Amino acid sequence: MPKNSRPPVVVITGASAGVGRAVVREFAKDKARIGLIARGRDGLEGAAREVEAAGGEAMILPLDVADAQAVDEAADKVEERFGPIDIWVNVAFAGVVSRFVDMTMEEYKRVTEVTYLGQVHGTYAALKRMMPRNKGSIVLVGSALAYRGIPLQSAYCGAKHAIQGFEDSIRAELFAAKSKVRLSMVHLPGVNTPQFDWIKTKMPMQPKPASPPYQPEIPARAIHFAAHHKRKQIFLGWPTWEAIWGDRFASGLLDRYLGATGVSGQQDKEPISPERKDNLWEPVPGDHGAHGRFDDNARTGSSQLWLTMHRAKVALGMAGLAGAAIAGLFVNRRSARA
Repeated sequence: MPKNSRPPVVVITGASAGVGRAVVREFAKDKARIGLIARGRDGLEGAAREVEAAGGEAMILPLDVADAQAVDEAADKVEERFGPIDIWVNVAFAGVVSRFVDMTMEEYKRVTEVTYLGQVHGTYAALKRMMPRNKGSIVLVGSALAYRGIPLQSAYCGAKHAIQGFEDSIRAELFAAKSKVRLSMVHLPGVNTPQFDWIKTKMPMQPKPASPPYQPEIPARAIHFAAHHKRKQIFLGWPTWEAIWGDRFASGLLDRYLGATGVSGQQDKEPISPERKDNLWEPVPGDHGAHGRFDDNARTGSSQLWLTMHRAKVALGMAGLAGAAIAGLFVNRRSARA
């Protein structure tokens, strides 16, 4: 945050746990005034305490992002208390780990309403207020799965694909209106969050990430960066790049590969407990924080994100190296002629 500027007013959906909770902590470092949106009050209260401990202000807004009117009313409440919203971050999502044919259409609709329409509702509420002021920043949270679907996650993958197309359309409309409101999207790899302990599943074993996940603080940094820079999208982590480019050049082969490995690769060794609760329709009680159960093998850094955040310096450095190489070649040729 620039010196001598007022703390930003930020709204974060999915703020109670996981990536959303890590994003709350990242913006709290700016002493931001944050509207916290999620269904679970326990997690929201925990997030609010963390914001206030960091010197910011927090407003708890327990609601379901699938409810467009509730999202819009929450935006009004934030602006009444804190003033104009500067940044809106859409993190909330839902999922079901299941073969498509084993899902009900009610479950499929629910995932779509939260994961896709939840971001549409948040973006609409933000744009209604930002466009007349001609300023503001909105961050959509996507996934590598917005470009490469995997088995057992058809509803989630479809929703993330939809968000990617939605962003293209809205950005084009903002350019047509010559608006200074920014819209960006951060595509995430697997992340170590509590979702694997509460996502609804119809498989026999506990869900797990298909590859070593990233700690949630890393996507939080990427999202914070996206909110303050003019980037259309940020692809976080080398696995995200591999999925996107792999699908671009070998989509059919990936279908077969994931058919052979993707089902077992998303299931842990522990069977599902009969007492296990999921959060598809109702939040799981308690304050679950940002991290899941995979701290032991989660990645704590991303060289790819560093390169993305410092691409101007990297380009300058590469240009310098190229210039030095050309100069060296020129000197060597002159020496040889002499």
